[in-house]
Amino acid sequence: MSEHSSAHTVVVNHEEQYSVWPVRVPVPQGWRETGYRGTRSECLEHIRSVWTDLRPLSIRQ
Repeated sequence: MSEHSSAHTVVVNHEEQYSVWPVRVPVPQGWRETGYRGTRSECLEHIRSVWTDLRPLSIRQ
C-alpha cells in the first residue's frame, strides 16, 4: 500500500496546530488524534477545511 493510500489520522497539538500521522505509528507526545481518519490526501483536505486560522492558539488568545 502506498503512502498516499494507507490509513492516516489527523492529529492536533496544544497550540491547535494540525498534522497528518500514519495510523500504524504511535502518535508523538504532545499530540492527540482528532478522530478523523482516511488516506493522507483525505486527511490533508480535512485539515484545510477545519484549520482556517494558522496562528498558534497562544497568539490568537
